[in-house]
Amino acid sequence: MTLALDRPRRRLFLSPGQAAVALAIGLFLLAFLVVPVATVMYVAFTEKGTGAFTLVNFLDFARTDLFVTSFRNSMYVSTMSVVVASALALPLAYITTRFEFRGALIIQTLGFVPLIMPPFAGAVAMQLIFGRNGSLNLLLDDAFGFKIPLMEGLNGVVFVQALHYFPFILVNLSAALRNIDRAMEEAAQNLGCSGFRLFRRIVFPLALPGYLAGASLVFVKVFDDLATPLLLNVKDMLAPQAYLRVTSIGIADPMGYVIAVVLIVVSVLAMWLSARAVKSGDYATTQRGGGGLARRRMRTWESAIAYAAVSFILLLVLSPHLGLALLSFATVWSFSPLPDGYTAAHYARVLGESSVYIKNTIVYAALAATIDIVIGGAIAYLVLRTKLIGRDLLDWAASAALAVPGVVLGIGYLRTFYGVTLPDGRPLATLWIMIVLALAIRRLPYALRACHAALQQISVSLEEAAENLGATKARTVRRIVAPLMAGGILAGFISSFATAAVELSATLMLVQSNSDAPLAYGLYVFMQSPAGRGPGAALGVIAVLIVGVCTYLSHLVIERGQRQRGAAGAEVKS
Repeated sequence: MTLALDRPRRRLFLSPGQAAVALAIGLFLLAFLVVPVATVMYVAFTEKGTGAFTLVNFLDFARTDLFVTSFRNSMYVSTMSVVVASALALPLAYITTRFEFRGALIIQTLGFVPLIMPPFAGAVAMQLIFGRNGSLNLLLDDAFGFKIPLMEGLNGVVFVQALHYFPFILVNLSAALRNIDRAMEEAAQNLGCSGFRLFRRIVFPLALPGYLAGASLVFVKVFDDLATPLLLNVKDMLAPQAYLRVTSIGIADPMGYVIAVVLIVVSVLAMWLSARAVKSGDYATTQRGGGGLARRRMRTWESAIAYAAVSFILLLVLSPHLGLALLSFATVWSFSPLPDGYTAAHYARVLGESSVYIKNTIVYAALAATIDIVIGGAIAYLVLRTKLIGRDLLDWAASAALAVPGVVLGIGYLRTFYGVTLPDGRPLATLWIMIVLALAIRRLPYALRACHAALQQISVSLEEAAENLGATKARTVRRIVAPLMAGGILAGFISSFATAAVELSATLMLVQSNSDAPLAYGLYVFMQSPAGRGPGAALGVIAVLIVGVCTYLSHLVIERGQRQRGAAGAEVKS
């Protein structure tokens, strides 16, 4: 009885070490997230030279036709990207969850593949396939005498972004469709509702939370993307304008900061509206009989249409990967449906001359992922295992990094740390470690959620038993908690590593020399000129392979952890 009464007291106790860890994390987030973002907002709302509060900068933004046009273009591109991505994701999600469809798992896996390639990496390849003089239009012109302007102007950006980010909608919508209680569908069918009316009135409204979660991510990702519009020579959008103002005029120009604030506000507003829309409705179901929509067999003609639609969508969304692979081996590819010849020289050049990009990427991404799992694991422990005042604020601050565009974080680092000089006179913002810190902040929410989920599945009684046997808090964490969290920690590390390896928006602002540049920066530089597109494509294929291997390892680790937990649970029950 005494031990049972002591348990709550132990959980309420906060050791000096835990308080020190919480303070260190708070200072880290303050220095490398809160202060840079606050600096951006401060400069946007102050008068240049005097530092007095003013709204003149925003009035100048509203009175400048270029900025107003850029805002409208960014909203248009983001909205239309969601529309096109939805048109691609909805059929795949519905067909693979609603019907008995052979190869559904393969289709879901292939549908996720576009996310493992940076959108700007496939932009040039897509121009060669779908551009005015690309493979598709050359064939159409020869056969029928017309061309389709798929890659022209803003529509080209929409096309590239939709193909890249549609898996966000596919994954979330598929999960939502699987969680719908089939009794709801059966009740509607008994009342005479069927076909498209059933989908429109019952199925899709119940899956709306999943759809909105994916759609809001697509909108935010497209809205703050920097490299894809620049590579497609579309500069009248907000993110490119913020980058161009800072790089061409300087970090003292207030308009770059005003644009950055607009990017933050729109991103946060989009995510808030998505959450608000979900909260305003009731999407709960009873989950009777195993849940999930009842799968039905398709008739022959329905099966033929479904397979044709799925094949067309998959061919479309995987075309950037095909184009990038062909370009990486092409000798010359211009004004022809396929390359004139093939060579491995681009890979030899990349591995020889540009190996520094690959080495820097591995070092930077590994350091950033290590920082993420250390901080993410510590925050998860403080939130779930202590009664520390303000622990939820740490969780919120770390998660808020997801809503901060990379270009905004890069501008904030330049403004905040450029004036801080080292003993040798170099500004702190020019050091390669700042790139690592920016990558770590940007990917911290991924590692945090993985560690949080892993710790939630560990019973507190295991730690209490160790402490009752005399183990200290530190020893308990080291010998009990960390090993049991190993699967979640490794999954968080791999997720952070894989996504940090292809991050460009923040690094593009912070790279000062090629010797410090990561792979994504080198890929962007190569793709700027026709002569460098072959090596750039080879570098892009290497980036895809790195991210693909990391993604596979992440899934492998998660599945192994689930099997181990299932086996452990079976042993406990027996």
